[in-house]
Amino acid sequence: MRRSKTISLAEALQDYISEMKLGDKLSEVGLISSWEEMVGRAISSRTKKIYIKDQILYVHLSSSVVRNELLMLRNALKDRLNEKAGKEVIKDIVLK
Repeated sequence: MRRSKTISLAEALQDYISEMKLGDKLSEVGLISSWEEMVGRAISSRTKKIYIKDQILYVHLSSSVVRNELLMLRNALKDRLNEKAGKEVIKDIVLK
């Protein structure tokens, strides 16, 4: 049986992602994987754990100096991360 309308693999994957509502989660995973690129190796090496829950980025750090530095840059970092994602994925950043 042949279909009258054929679509490309890219279109099929895009349809699947939208049907399963995976777009937001893929954006979150992309941001987490680009953390070192966004903040640099020095800060990334002092990051213990990073995750996103309910559009809030939680970052657990091993250095209080780095935490204070990121507290001052929190809004700029949030804007850079959302710009990289192409939409508002992060509404707030919590540093622990």
